[in-house]
Amino acid sequence: MALKVLIVDDDFINRKLIQTLLKKNSRVNDILEAENGSDALDKIRKNTDINLILLDIMMPIVDGVQFLKIFRADMSNADIPVIVLSTDDTRKSEVFDNGANDFLRKPIKERNLFEKIERWS
Repeated sequence: MALKVLIVDDDFINRKLIQTLLKKNSRVNDILEAENGSDALDKIRKNTDINLILLDIMMPIVDGVQFLKIFRADMSNADIPVIVLSTDDTRKSEVFDNGANDFLRKPIKERNLFEKIERWS
């Protein structure tokens, strides 16, 4: 199955690094980017065929935890798996409590990312 992945991260370089990794995965055929949770919610409304969300926690406007709360409560396609990407392990239980499916510690390693993609798609 071909996958459409949404990368949500306020850091341009992080988005490009993740995109580079995703392009190496033969299952990923489409990649969308969002700069914050608000932007991500708009992209999800317009692209109902997203299969996986890679979500940063620390972002301006709507952060990762706020995004999870809104997404899981209000979106018609709220069953999309969300993998949180963060350098901060201290908020791990908070993101799981708010609906994250999995957690990956930054910096992201290709092997770990591909294992998570396989697990959740």
